[in-house]
Amino acid sequence: MAVTEASATAAVEAVFRIESARIIAGVARIVRDVGIAEELAQDALVAALEQWPESGVPQRPGAWLMATAKHRAIDLVRRKETYARKLAEVGRTLEDVQPPGPEDIAGADDIDDDLLRLIFTACHPVLSTEARIALTLRLLGGLTTDEIARAFLASESTVAQRIVRAKRTLGRAGVPFEVPYGAERAARLGSVLDVIYLIFNEGYAATAGDDWLRPGLCEDALRLARVLAGLMPQEPEVHGLAALLELQASRTAARTGPGGEPVLLADQNRSRWDRLLIRRGYAALERANAVGDAPGPYALQAAIAACHAHAVTYEETDWKVIATLYGLLAKAAPSPVVELNRAVAVSMAEGPEAGLALVDALAGDPALAAYHLLPSVRGDLLARLGRADEAREEFVRAAGLTRNARERALLLARAGEGGEGGPAEKSGAPR
Repeated sequence: MAVTEASATAAVEAVFRIESARIIAGVARIVRDVGIAEELAQDALVAALEQWPESGVPQRPGAWLMATAKHRAIDLVRRKETYARKLAEVGRTLEDVQPPGPEDIAGADDIDDDLLRLIFTACHPVLSTEARIALTLRLLGGLTTDEIARAFLASESTVAQRIVRAKRTLGRAGVPFEVPYGAERAARLGSVLDVIYLIFNEGYAATAGDDWLRPGLCEDALRLARVLAGLMPQEPEVHGLAALLELQASRTAARTGPGGEPVLLADQNRSRWDRLLIRRGYAALERANAVGDAPGPYALQAAIAACHAHAVTYEETDWKVIATLYGLLAKAAPSPVVELNRAVAVSMAEGPEAGLALVDALAGDPALAAYHLLPSVRGDLLARLGRADEAREEFVRAAGLTRNARERALLLARAGEGGEGGPAEKSGAPR
C-alpha cells in the first residue's frame, strides 16, 4: 500500500537513525572501508526515500536497508575486482544476500560481530582523540555532522573535515576491519572505552558554552556502552564503564536547577535520582566483579559512584570507603585528577587540613596548571578552615580558568559569598 511522501520520509529517517551503525558495519565487512561503507549506507537511504512512498514501508525496514546497502556493496566489489577473487574472500556473504523486496529479511547474520569490528575501527589509535570521538558519534551514534559540531561547540566545517581526514587516515594506514586479539586487543579496548567515557563526560559537565549539561551526549555514550557490554560480555572493564555511566546518568535530573544552573552533589534532591538507572548500574557492577579478578579503573570509579547512590542523604555518604577506593584507583590508573578527587574524599573523611595537604602537593603539577577544579577545590577547603580571603582568591582564579558559563557563575557566586558555608562538592568533584 502506498504511503504519503511525508510519512515515508519520517519512517526512513527514524529507521536509519536506529539501524545506521549496523548497516555500515555489515557493509564494511564486504568493502573493508568504513568511508565507502557509509556512502553505500547513504545510497540505501536515498533508495528508500525514492521507493517507499510508492511501494510502502516494508515489514522489516531495517533489513530492507541492510540488504539494499549490501547488494550495492557487492556490485561495487564485482566492478573493482574479478568476481572469482572476491568470491573467495567474502564467501558466503556474496551468495546469501538476495535483492531486497518488501518482505526482505536478509542481512542478520554476524551483525553483532560486524558492529564490534566497526567500534574497534572507529576508535583505532592511529586517529587523534578528537577524530575518534567525531567518527564514533557519526558511525555508531548516528549523529549528523551538524549535531556533532553543536555538541562540541565546533564549526560544522571543522567537524566535517575531521571526519573526512579520519576515514582517509584509516584507509592510508591500511587499518583492517577486524577485532584485534591478545595484547593488541587489550590496548585497543582501552581506546574504545576512553572514547565512550569522553563523550559521556562532555555531556555530563560541558567544558565550554552556556549549558552545563548536554544530555544527548550522555545518552549516546550510555547507549554505546550498553551495546559494547552486550557484544563483549566477558570483558570486566566494559561492564565497569557501563556501570559507571548508568550510575552517573541517574543523577541527571537533579544536577540542574529551574534555570539550568548547576546543583552539585551536596545540594541535590536525591528523590530525583533515577532508581532504574541505579539498579542497572548495580547490576553492571556485579557483572564486572563476576567476570574480573581485580577491579579495573572503570569498575573502581563505578564502585565510588555506587557508594554515593547507596547513601540516602549526603550526610550518610561513607567517605572513608570512597577515599579507600580512590587510593586503589590512584594505583590502578595514576593521574593528578584522580589524586585531586582523592583529596576531596580524604577531606570529607579526615578533615579539611588533610585534604588541603594533598591538594597543595598537586599545586606544581603542570597537568593541572589550567585545570579550574584545582583552585576550586582548594578554595573550598580554605573556606572550611575559615580562611575566607584566601578562599575568595581561589574561587576567582577558578572562574577565570573555566570555559563554561554556568560553572563560572557558580564559582563567582562562591567568591562573592567569601567562600562560606559549603562542603568540598560545592565546587569540586565528584558531581
